[in-house]
Amino acid sequence: MDCFYAAVEMRDNPALTKLPIAIGGNSRRGVLCTANYVARQFGVRAAMSNYQAKKLCPDLVMIPGRMDVYKNISKQIRAIFYRYTDLVEPLSLDEAYLDVTDCQACFGSATLIARQIRDEIFAQTQLTASAGIAPIKFIAKIASDLNKPNGQFVVEPSQVQPFLAQLALQKIPGVGKVTFEKLKVMGLLQGQDVIDRGESWMLHHLGQFGLELFRKCAGKHVGQVNPDRTRKSLSVEHTYEYDLTSYLLCEEKLSGLLIELQVRLEKQQLLDRIGKLSVKVKFSDFVSTTADFSCSALNLDIFKQLLFKAYSRGGQKGVRLLGIGVGLADEVVSTQLSFEC
Repeated sequence: MDCFYAAVEMRDNPALTKLPIAIGGNSRRGVLCTANYVARQFGVRAAMSNYQAKKLCPDLVMIPGRMDVYKNISKQIRAIFYRYTDLVEPLSLDEAYLDVTDCQACFGSATLIARQIRDEIFAQTQLTASAGIAPIKFIAKIASDLNKPNGQFVVEPSQVQPFLAQLALQKIPGVGKVTFEKLKVMGLLQGQDVIDRGESWMLHHLGQFGLELFRKCAGKHVGQVNPDRTRKSLSVEHTYEYDLTSYLLCEEKLSGLLIELQVRLEKQQLLDRIGKLSVKVKFSDFVSTTADFSCSALNLDIFKQLLFKAYSRGGQKGVRLLGIGVGLADEVVSTQLSFEC
């Protein structure tokens, strides 16, 4: 979907259409979920702090967001997907992979199927979507960004090799900013650079990651759409407007975080799958640490112990973010007695 949350807000309030808007909390240290294309012209992006976004765009309109509304619309959109294939792998509320190999609609043309799905989404929700069409999974994801908003991009089988050869490595899923900087130092900027070094060289210098990167750049990593993907964890976290300067101040926040986590677990019917509890602490210098404990139920006292363990690593530094979460098991597991940190 195109700037999904922001698009919903503009649809429901047309007065926002020409304004720069962003979805996120109103606190100074809150983080944006998304921004509309007007705001993006100022450099405002998802995952940016509210403070930084306001510096780039002083007139930015901050909207708290309506998650229940977004979830309901997401269900409508997924229902459209299932008219074409059962092989749907949701990535989030606004993004999914579809395998339409065996779909007979539109004479079996993936390009026409994508266009028809986008038309149906707009007819039903008045929201636009973009699509990437390719015979390789990660290429389809990259292609979905190339003609945004309200467009689609096709990489046909005969175009895969030239597309990968000129592809900037930082666009490949799994290659983040830090990793790309390391690759750049090694003279690896585009897919062709990886192919030229060869499979053995990549494995020798970059291990399993190098081998996987070579397979992607060579078009050997097709990938399968996984409709049975299950959630492995669930967490909540808050970034605070002012640093928390003591363990006791941090501990006071735990009860509220626990209530929020429990509500989310109940809503998604995941309380019986808890296998691990965890706490995340991000200090004022942006260094993060976590502590985990194997456990089959929510327990405030255990969260306090984990918080103390994680907080103690900071050397009395202020805390800008706290988070708690659970690891989800396939089956109910019994409580273990040892910490896993």
